[in-house]
Amino acid sequence: MKNHKGVVLRALGVVAGLLASLIAVPAAVAQAPEAQQQQKIADKPYMGWSSWSLQATNYPGVNPDGPASFLNEKNVLQQTDVLAARFKSHGYNHVNVDAGWLGSFDEYGRPVADAKKFPHGMKWLGDYVHGKGLKYGSYLAVGLDLKAYNDGKTPIYNAPGCTTKDIVYPDLRKTNGWEMAYKMNFDNPCSQKYIDSIAGVLAGYGVDFLKLDGVGPGSFKGGERFDNTSDVKAWNTALKNTGRPIEFLISWALSHRQADVWKANTNGWRIDTDVECYCETLVRWNNSVKQRFNDVVQWIDDVGPGRWNNLDSLNVGNGEMDGITEAERQSYMTLWAISNSPLYLGDDLTKIDDYGYQLLTNDEVIGINQAGIPARPVDQRSDQQVWYARNADGSYTVALFNLGATPAKVTADFAQLGINGNAKLRDVWSRKDIGQANGSFSADLPVHGSKLLKITPRAAVSPAVVQGTAATPTSIALKWQGKTGVRYDVYAGNKKVATTTSTNANITGLTPATSYEFTVVQNGNRSKPVSYVTPKDSVTYEAEKGSLGGGATVYGCECSSGNKVGYIGGSGILTMPTVNVPKEGTYLVELSYVDASSSRTGIVTVNGTSFKLPVAGANDDNWGLAQKMTVPIYLLAGNNTIRFGNPDDSVFDVDSIRI
Repeated sequence: MKNHKGVVLRALGVVAGLLASLIAVPAAVAQAPEAQQQQKIADKPYMGWSSWSLQATNYPGVNPDGPASFLNEKNVLQQTDVLAARFKSHGYNHVNVDAGWLGSFDEYGRPVADAKKFPHGMKWLGDYVHGKGLKYGSYLAVGLDLKAYNDGKTPIYNAPGCTTKDIVYPDLRKTNGWEMAYKMNFDNPCSQKYIDSIAGVLAGYGVDFLKLDGVGPGSFKGGERFDNTSDVKAWNTALKNTGRPIEFLISWALSHRQADVWKANTNGWRIDTDVECYCETLVRWNNSVKQRFNDVVQWIDDVGPGRWNNLDSLNVGNGEMDGITEAERQSYMTLWAISNSPLYLGDDLTKIDDYGYQLLTNDEVIGINQAGIPARPVDQRSDQQVWYARNADGSYTVALFNLGATPAKVTADFAQLGINGNAKLRDVWSRKDIGQANGSFSADLPVHGSKLLKITPRAAVSPAVVQGTAATPTSIALKWQGKTGVRYDVYAGNKKVATTTSTNANITGLTPATSYEFTVVQNGNRSKPVSYVTPKDSVTYEAEKGSLGGGATVYGCECSSGNKVGYIGGSGILTMPTVNVPKEGTYLVELSYVDASSSRTGIVTVNGTSFKLPVAGANDDNWGLAQKMTVPIYLLAGNNTIRFGNPDDSVFDVDSIRI
């Protein structure tokens, strides 16, 4: 588990400020015009500026009055003015006031701004932001704030007979990522009324966006006490009932196990912990920028108009204060752009340097972000990665990344991407065409460097990145990238074995312990072939029966045999029981593992050859529940040794592998 220094500062931000004199809060909010009610919310990833990164830094002069003291009316107005003058024309139009604006609660337990920080109040600030042609965002933490409870005596607005005693559990159990609020009981209708009342306050301020923070399962919390799915549903209902279109984001490190709830009730979710390093700069590459390359992958297929994967603030414009190199700044924004993450700046907009301004105002890069077609990695078995997306106009967005600690060459294999023959290349960051290529494109990249390309094939494309997803002695399941609804023919060697209009197929009737080469054909255009061996028998190898080294330890779990091996990584090493197969080749190995944190990466060594294996993390602190994934592994005929470790980091717990 990471050491989240930001937890303390974030909590300070939520409760920061002295109890202020109550500011008048509107009791009701007029319904918005019909046209406004019908406005599409989050049709594209939003763009703008947010305050938290500057509050979280120890960079000299940013927080002169102590930790998280940056946020006040004067500073927000200053950032608003610059956003409107220099960035609005490029699409940046949100001003989000994050944690730290709350000062107290009114007689109904509704939030009131800190009057010392915001002397004119939040409604006045919202009017100012709107007057600049921008949108206005706010922030709250999930649950009933401890200060709003007032021994259960606080009445709920517009809910006769309801008090704060009715909306919590009798044992006053706490919830959210910092355990700094009471968990609300939504079996009692008074709870919905309370959320409705707060939503009315926000709408009265003119809020166009709400970030609800500390939500679980997620925020590295799980179990009944931290299950805030009911809160999220209640907030969705309440915001809609205001009659004002308010974009709704939940945070942080949300669990993918509840993705259907998040998609049905929100416009986006933070897939990871804070990007800020809580140090002398805004961010550090190794703090959590690099982590997002792994953590976003399991969410790629969940995005679309109205809901987006949120990778957190974009801090690439302030140079020295950002805390990363120019190459890292470009790669940082490249990942955000190709992942269709909202682009909201955490920098001090009054101090944007020339290089940062060029990055942030590159309209071609912004266009990739706003197109809403997320890129995905070809694979992540090394630090040299190729990410790609097929665009609506037939072109490809292709990003090359060197995530390693030394300069390296990164190559995009056109055949693997489904590109046939010559293709036109454009360097998106430099905004210039760079000629044609056939077969592949390579770039020598610096440490943590990147290249962002638009590749336009001259000929028809083929199905891309064919992969095996499961195997039995008599079947192989495949998937690939392409359009649904068109005809695909699947071949094993020269024999057609399936026809489908989807982008997956389960090939049955195969012979055990036999090697097959598969290709997928669309309109005569063949994919790059992939080869897999069917197992002779389906055999499960339990991790606890392997050889354990260092601190690796056997623990109980809801697993195939009731046990798993944890504390792998550092000195901890797991060597699986000897894996025996009758034929040499690539096998589709089912890995059963447990990772209740963010994505963890194992170094898998097979017969002396190693590759990286990042897995999807659950973010819910449930270290007893196993997850599964399919891993292609090249095995030799006879006995094979498979080892899990990582000298530099913690690894997921291993339950078993099944060949």
